[in-house]
Amino acid sequence: MKIKPLEDRVVVKPAPPDEKVQGGIIIPDTAKEKPQKGEIVATGPGKVSDAGEKIPMTVKVGDTILYGKYSGTEVTIDGEEYLIVRESDILAVI
Repeated sequence: MKIKPLEDRVVVKPAPPDEKVQGGIIIPDTAKEKPQKGEIVATGPGKVSDAGEKIPMTVKVGDTILYGKYSGTEVTIDGEEYLIVRESDILAVI
């Protein structure tokens, strides 16, 4: 990967949006909601506390996570969409 996040940030590959709902209705591209789930593809080294100690990351590459709907910054690298979020914006590991 060409991107290395700093401090307590992670790079997430968002899961593709659902193409249709349970009832079988196909959703057009304009009506699809942003996914709130994705896989971590890179992590930073961890945050430094006020006392100067490094706090290690609690997530690792390959974890599938849930994050807030409007969390992070969207970036495009080599034609792929990624999201950079802080570890504190991660809601859960699946």
